[in-house]
Amino acid sequence: MASLSVKPGQRFTLPDWQNNSLLISADAEQQRFNSHHIRQEGRALRNETGNQAKWDEHNSRTQLEDRITSVDRWREALARCLTDIDLEIDALTKVKEAAENAIQAKNLWLDVAIECLTFRESRRDIDVVRDPVEEELHREVKVIEKTKRELQQRVDDAFRQLCLLKEARQLLNSDYRHKVEALELDRQCMSFNPTSGNISFKVNPTRIPEGSTALSEWEQNSRCNKERADAEIKASVDLRGAITLTIAQTSNELDAQRIAAEFALRKRMRDMEAALNELRWQEQNTLEEIAEMEEEIRQLEEDIRRRTLDLKVAHTRLETRTYRPHIELCRDQAQYGLTDEVQQLEATIRALQQKRTESQDALDALYRQLHRIRTDIGYKTNSLQLDNKCMDTRRKLVVPVEQFEPEVDAVNRTRDLPRKSQLELA
Repeated sequence: MASLSVKPGQRFTLPDWQNNSLLISADAEQQRFNSHHIRQEGRALRNETGNQAKWDEHNSRTQLEDRITSVDRWREALARCLTDIDLEIDALTKVKEAAENAIQAKNLWLDVAIECLTFRESRRDIDVVRDPVEEELHREVKVIEKTKRELQQRVDDAFRQLCLLKEARQLLNSDYRHKVEALELDRQCMSFNPTSGNISFKVNPTRIPEGSTALSEWEQNSRCNKERADAEIKASVDLRGAITLTIAQTSNELDAQRIAAEFALRKRMRDMEAALNELRWQEQNTLEEIAEMEEEIRQLEEDIRRRTLDLKVAHTRLETRTYRPHIELCRDQAQYGLTDEVQQLEATIRALQQKRTESQDALDALYRQLHRIRTDIGYKTNSLQLDNKCMDTRRKLVVPVEQFEPEVDAVNRTRDLPRKSQLELA
């Protein structure tokens, strides 16, 4: 009789089978719910990030446009300032050349005036007089020399002002070129878009570049450059007016200048004599103070020597007491007293040495001051002698010309004679 074979293995019950189906269905619904939730979140995130990216790009583009407008406005202002400063440099250069030409022209006038005076020195007998012509020639020489000095000063001022203008122009030009380059780069940034072929990831693009400046510093730099250029242009305009006025100036009266010079010279001599008396008094007082300071230093050194001997005694006493035997080697009042004495003596010696150093420095300063006083006395004595010689030389203005003996014949004069004549005319 045949029998039914049974496969070996686990047998599930019907409730297990039903529960498994329900679990699969529940898991599928949960997974679909999770997927739908994620899809909704992804869609919201895409919308949010897309809008944020568009807004950020729009904001960056707007800021770039504002920056380009600001830089371009400064570029135009600097360009106008550069044009103005170039025009002013040309104008000041022409005025400076005019002043130099005026100085060159005065050389011929001075040679003619001195030559006329030299020729008139050859007059003889009754014709050798101080007549109005000679006075006018003297006046002309003074006026020409004064005019040349003033013109030369103006030329020097113009040269310095040109240097300042060119320096300001260099700063302006550098700032202008930097702004042109910055505009080109910012406009290139404006042209970038996601389809551009030259975009790529960069290493640490958000870093702060070395040498970066604040916006206020950037604007202050441009403002300072422009204000400096404007100030130099204004100074140059004023200087051009002063140079033009100086070129057009005429001479002053010779007699008034001579009286003022002699009055000032006499007053200077009186002041020099008073200064010499004051210096001699200071010299005497300084010598006395030096003597007293030297004596004080000797006393300080003697006190240092005495205190040093006292310190040696105290040291010897302390060292000797270290050989006391056994229990006798105690820190008694004598030990403390000797220790205090050593410390006090050392402090005293340091104070005396410090005071000796200060006294020596003061003595050296006194000697330096004495040297300065004596040197100044020598200078002022020499200056007083020179002023006396100047007064003696100025007396030649009232001495008859025939009493002077010229070094060289007036007809065969050299270039040194006009300078000699100028000194005598002074």
